Parts: sequence; structure tokens; C-alpha cells
Amino acid sequence: MTRIDFYTHVADKVPVAIQLTCKAWAQGLPVWLRVPDEVMAQQLDQRLWTHPQAEFVPHCRSDHALAAETPIVIDALEMEPRSHRVLINLRSDPPLYFARFERLAEIVSQADQDAALARERFRFYRQRGFEVQAHNLANHRF
Repeated sequence: MTRIDFYTHVADKVPVAIQLTCKAWAQGLPVWLRVPDEVMAQQLDQRLWTHPQAEFVPHCRSDHALAAETPIVIDALEMEPRSHRVLINLRSDPPLYFARFERLAEIVSQADQDAALARERFRFYRQRGFEVQAHNLANHRF
């Protein structure tokens, strides 16, 4: 069954997504980053080239020719995921394919609208019988 973790009260979703991605990559786990738009896709792409500074984090966009062989994929196009290990959802809706993954990370900002939509996703997963864990990151710096 998919392990679902909500990371809440974050000031900026991108650094948290980078941290989670790098942690998964260090464990040898492929990551599918589901993002809402091209702006966030570009931010993640740029940050993954520079973080961590002394290490290469192999990644590409979901429409890239090498996406099937690349362990970290950034998807702003709602493409079909190629791996099913770690899914990081940065969109406001639940991914329909989430149950195929071993782990799902939901990142929630401090904005009222984002928190309200996250509560809906939280209920969505719980109503389907999934256990959901919440981690308040208000006091963490990224």
C-alpha cells in the first residue's frame, strides 16, 4: 500500500521538493515530480542542477527523449509516470495514479487556499483507506 506523507506549513515548496528528491535519490529511488506549471518545472530543473553542489542529480522533463531512463522526472504535462517508487505532488489535485507508487509526498504551503485544497486531498486518500502522515515543517529552514 502507498505510504502517504503530507509536509505542511512550508514557506516555499521548491526547496522542500528538492530536499525530498535528493534524499530519495541518495537511497537509489526514482522520483516522479508532478508540478502545476512550466514555471515550477523550470525552477526545479534549475535547482536540481545546483543542489547539492558537489553531486550530480540526474533529471529531465517528462517529455524528454531520455525520460524513460532518467531516475528523476519533472512532469508539468500530466504524462504517464514511468516509475512507481516515489511521487512528489506539487499540484492542487490528487494524482489519479497515486496508488501505483510506493510513496507519495504532498507538499503544502502556508497559503490558506493551498492548505484548504490539501485538506481535501488528505480526506480523499483517507476515504480510500490509505493511512496518511502529516509533518509540520513550520520551524524547518530549507
